[in-house]
Amino acid sequence: MSDNPKLFPVFMNLAGKKVLVVGAGEVAARKIRLLLGTDAEIHIGAIHFSETVLALTQTTFTLHHGPYQTEWLNDAWLVIAATQDRELNERIAREAEQQRIPVNVVDTRELCAFQVPAMVERGDLRVAISSGGHAPVIARRIRERIETLLDPSLGTLMAMTERYRPAIRRARPSLPQRRQFYNWLLDGPVSHELRSGNLAQAEFMLLSALKQAEESAQGLVTLVGAGPGDPGLLTLNAQRALNEADVILHDRLVGADVLALARRDAQCISVGKKAGENQNATQDRIHTLMKHYAEQGLHVVRLKGGDPFIFGRGGEELQFLREHGIAYRVVPGLTAALAGAAYAGIPLTHRDHAQSVRLLTAHRRPGHDIENWPALTQPGQTLVFYMGVKQIAALQTQLLHHGQSPDTAVAFIENATMKTQRVIHARVANMAEQAGEYNLQSPALIVVGDVVALGKDLAWFKSVMNQDTNAPYASPSTPEHPLHAPLHRTASLQPEHTSAKLN
Repeated sequence: MSDNPKLFPVFMNLAGKKVLVVGAGEVAARKIRLLLGTDAEIHIGAIHFSETVLALTQTTFTLHHGPYQTEWLNDAWLVIAATQDRELNERIAREAEQQRIPVNVVDTRELCAFQVPAMVERGDLRVAISSGGHAPVIARRIRERIETLLDPSLGTLMAMTERYRPAIRRARPSLPQRRQFYNWLLDGPVSHELRSGNLAQAEFMLLSALKQAEESAQGLVTLVGAGPGDPGLLTLNAQRALNEADVILHDRLVGADVLALARRDAQCISVGKKAGENQNATQDRIHTLMKHYAEQGLHVVRLKGGDPFIFGRGGEELQFLREHGIAYRVVPGLTAALAGAAYAGIPLTHRDHAQSVRLLTAHRRPGHDIENWPALTQPGQTLVFYMGVKQIAALQTQLLHHGQSPDTAVAFIENATMKTQRVIHARVANMAEQAGEYNLQSPALIVVGDVVALGKDLAWFKSVMNQDTNAPYASPSTPEHPLHAPLHRTASLQPEHTSAKLN
């Protein structure tokens, strides 16, 4: 048996069941308070009873005066040993285990079959926090933080939803519809009125919503930017959408760590485009799936790498949804250019080097090549090319042809923000040669401009690849920041789960 087994969280119904507490001091009193309101048949055994325990006892309590007796365990469902005698506690734990009765020995983790967590209560809503018995003080501190997050009105909301539960089930017969309704109750005007103390108004709003069941049960599509790869860069609204989604249609490059933030029973469908396949056919399939699931009254999250509106065809998807009368909303994401440059230590603008930045895609429709190259090669700006790995030689030719200095700094940022991030520094004069020599792979950003040279000194993010002394990367001269480095070294995405919206 493991010395540190993973605990199984459970809430028990103790109504009418015998629970034995051995000990009647202040520690025992804390455990007895937790049992109050459970309708358990509480037995307390001790030689001496503290005034605190006596004040808690009711006529329904059974008190056993005197030294512990094995017979006290008879018919018990739970046992709590709260004496100050270590040997006695060990005996109680041993005898309870022999009778297969779960036992908790206060402050002695190794003797416990179950542990009593720190709890936050809002009416029937209970949040339990466990440290596995290792650090109960930390568990209590976490409880204090959660206490500030959960408004006391949640208890009233729980009671109201229980009262109208049959009506909610009638008005919202399917599980996804009910989930949407409960999300609305928690995040919408009903909760706001309860927090303001307006119980009657809150109840009126709930009843009005139930009468509009058909309209409120319509599906919804949320276009969500997943960011460039590091799950820590998702916005709070993006995380909330993932937790509310019934169906998630995600790009191929959205990583496993990002998808792990979704609700466990959400249906995840990969709809990513691959090189060489019919892109329009794939996009048509995405449109069809969004429409199909939304018309079933489901909440669909269209999860796109980076930002949906930066070379992600998000605008086309919204046009489709609007044409078909499907409700939608947008949660922006951090685009790869901003995050990738930041993780490479490259400021895209700088008072001395670049007063503007241009985001361009090298992957375009036939006949829609990059125009106005002379404007792109003007000094004082930074160029960031998406989806350009296969066009590096052509980009180099155009830059040089239209007057870009051969000595202009270039950076290739591969797998931006990921554990496998790699930064290759070059110049316009040798950018194609460097990309080939170091076998640059998609997804990768191409950053061109004088600011790129600053990355050699300002780089701070040390990925696994960049810690290799042979990697084509100028390591920072200063030590790795103690607050940042461990955080990003623990990223768990695999190389194939990169997430910049690049090809």
